Amino acid sequence: MDYFLGLDCSTQGLTGIIVDFKGRKTTFSYSINFDRDLPHYKTHYGVYLGQDGKVVHSNPLMWIEALDLLFNRLAKNNLPLDEIKAISGSGQQHGTVYLNKSFEPILKNLNIDKSLASQLANVFTRETSPVWMDSSTSSECNEIRQKLGGMEATIKLTGSNTFERFSGPQIRKFFKQNYEDYSNTATIHLVSSFLSSILLGKNSPIDHCEGAGMNLMNIRTKQWDFKALDATAPNLLEKLPPLVSSYEILGTISPYFVKKYNFASDTLLIPWSGDNPNSLIGLGLTTKGKAAISLGTSDTYFVYLKQLNIDLKGEGHVFGAPTGDYMGLICYKNGSLARERIKNEFELTWEDFSKILNETPPGNHGKFMLPYFYPEIVPLVLKPKVYRFGFSEDDREGNVRAVIEAQFLSMKLHSEWIQEELKEIYATGGGSNNLEILQIAANIFNAKVRQFESSNSAALGAALRSSKSYYDSIGKIIEWSELVSHYLNKQTSIVVEPKEEYVKLYEDMLKVYKKYESFILENGEDPEDLRKQFKQKYFEI
Repeated sequence: MDYFLGLDCSTQGLTGIIVDFKGRKTTFSYSINFDRDLPHYKTHYGVYLGQDGKVVHSNPLMWIEALDLLFNRLAKNNLPLDEIKAISGSGQQHGTVYLNKSFEPILKNLNIDKSLASQLANVFTRETSPVWMDSSTSSECNEIRQKLGGMEATIKLTGSNTFERFSGPQIRKFFKQNYEDYSNTATIHLVSSFLSSILLGKNSPIDHCEGAGMNLMNIRTKQWDFKALDATAPNLLEKLPPLVSSYEILGTISPYFVKKYNFASDTLLIPWSGDNPNSLIGLGLTTKGKAAISLGTSDTYFVYLKQLNIDLKGEGHVFGAPTGDYMGLICYKNGSLARERIKNEFELTWEDFSKILNETPPGNHGKFMLPYFYPEIVPLVLKPKVYRFGFSEDDREGNVRAVIEAQFLSMKLHSEWIQEELKEIYATGGGSNNLEILQIAANIFNAKVRQFESSNSAALGAALRSSKSYYDSIGKIIEWSELVSHYLNKQTSIVVEPKEEYVKLYEDMLKVYKKYESFILENGEDPEDLRKQFKQKYFEI
């Protein structure tokens, strides 16, 4: 059998999926939840949240321990680990891991009688890792941006404006505040390349998709850019792994995993990538005309791009795609955590939440929300505050529908720069299990939304990527579109069709929402009269 393993280290847990490629099916899936299964790390939703809400870190030792724990679970289920041909993985993007010079020698001499975490406990020059939720580097973003010639020059060079969560500003902050520890850092990895290194038994490269999320890689040449490196921190090039294509073969799995878990010694390893590039493949977005929404801890909207197309307004990102092309993306910090805040404040179950969405009207009687429960990325909001217009904080039904409509109205508004004609949206992440949420997305975008059987698109994408590289290596070339269509066409999916009677309503609602963003964030004109006109037009007939 041809089995392939995909791993995904997300914010809240680690998931493993084994794919039987010839049978076009997932044979096994298992997830470790950091809070529940590794409680001694004392994380909340997988992270440590600073008092101001801006500093958000996690523990790299926890990710290592989760990897050992996951493989233990796989082995105890008598899975044919020795028949896995290749492995790749996914990591939450932008997070950085700081390591001393002992890291690689220890990796090369791991003892199977000891845990990974115990052997690697002293390899870090920074005990915790800043992750994508961190928004504490505004000054560093400004410094790098200015050195690169301003926002537009930065975007043209790296594919994105400088963002607080991006790796470059996070590295610069560490260099400024902890110079001695920075100097003692031999290697700076991303979450993805760090865990890839554990499997490889030596330092792993960073793939082009992940390099694009650092403000350090030239988006056109796909090489580290010396100007960007110099703007960030001294001697940075010598601390960074090399960059490689996403589909290259790095080598074979470390002897530690062969001896301890019975993997075959010739199991191939493919570079890990970010969760969003992996989801691009896991959802089959290898051609134009389709988009994906990932409704997880963060919400993301992303598309496959054949040609480079950048957002000079500075809200969106262009990353590399595992196909060798590009992907456009916008990211929201106020994803599932914002939805859960509303659910928990009113002591609702998700069934209650769905029922309210089903029973309240599109347009929400003219009730609007700007749901900045946490600092937001798009649009940039560093001081969290929830704004309500036309309703109160204790309006249960109004709050439930308002937070969902706001999330998708913002998504539609801020994805206009991508300029792709949209025919279908693929939905993934935990929130995609809620069909009432997907119905609102379909109505706002006026496009059908397809929900797949598996919401673990990042782990699935990693598994499919590993199969592509494996077959290419033995001369059985498979085109990307053929690879994803053959697998995904056999997966059960539910299609949510947009309701045409709400197209005009949501077009008008989007205009009001846009005015409210301008009013709050740019001191624009108060759109209260416009909101009342909207309410009168659709709800006071």
